[in-house]
Amino acid sequence: MDPILFQQACDDIRSAGTGSRGIGTLGERTLHAVLKHYCEPTESFHEVRVGGFVADIANENGITEIQTRRFDKLRGKLAYFLPFTNVTVVYPIAAVKWIVWIDGDTGETTKRRKSPRRGTPCDALFEMYKIRGFLCSPHFRLRIILLEMEEYRLLNGWSADKKRGSERYERIPIGLVDDFEITGPREYGRLIPPGLAERFTSRDFAQASGLSLSSSQTALNVLNAVGAVRRVGKQGRRYVYEKA
Repeated sequence: MDPILFQQACDDIRSAGTGSRGIGTLGERTLHAVLKHYCEPTESFHEVRVGGFVADIANENGITEIQTRRFDKLRGKLAYFLPFTNVTVVYPIAAVKWIVWIDGDTGETTKRRKSPRRGTPCDALFEMYKIRGFLCSPHFRLRIILLEMEEYRLLNGWSADKKRGSERYERIPIGLVDDFEITGPREYGRLIPPGLAERFTSRDFAQASGLSLSSSQTALNVLNAVGAVRRVGKQGRRYVYEKA
C-alpha cells in the first residue's frame, strides 16, 4: 500500500483528462487508468502483447490484469498465461462511495452524496466465481484495492426521479483505503466477513457481509472450492459451514 504513489497516479490521470474532454472521455475509463499507473508507473510495461493477448501490465513480476467487473472475460487470458508466469488480477472495491448525478440534457451535476453502503473485500467473491477453476493455480494472485471514489450516474432511469435503473457514467478514485494481495488458497479466508459464529449458513453470511442471499451463496461456493470453508451439515435446505 503506497498512498503517495496512488495520489500521484490520480493526479497524472486527472491532468491527462482535463480541458475540453472532461469526465469519461479518456481513451480508457479513469478508474482503470489510475490503477494501471498505480500498479506500474512505467508506461513501457503497459499494454504489452503476450502471445495472442495484450496484458494490461507485463514486467519482472509477471502479468497484471486490472478488472473492474466481468471476470468471465479473463478466462482466455488466464488459461494462456498461468502455465508459464504469475498473473495478478487487480479488483477495485469502493469502500467509500460518493454519488454525483448528471442531467443528460444540461450536463449539470448535483452535489455529491455519500452512499450508505461500504464495500468490503468479500464483495470480490461474486466475480471470482466466474474464474473459480483458476483460483488454486500456484501462479494466480488476487490483489484487492479498497478505494474512496466518486461515482457519476446519468439521470436516465425508469423511475419518476430517473434514478432507478440509471446508467453509471464514470468512477473517479480519490483516495486509497487499503491494498492487499492473496497469493494462495490458504489466504482466501481473509475474504470472510468478521462476526460469524463458529458454524453458519448462507443467511448468516449475508447478514455479516451485506451481500444479498444469492450473492452470499455464490461467495460460499467459491470459499468452499478453495478450501477456506467446509460444509459440515445442513440446516433445512441450507448448507452449514465452518471456517477451514
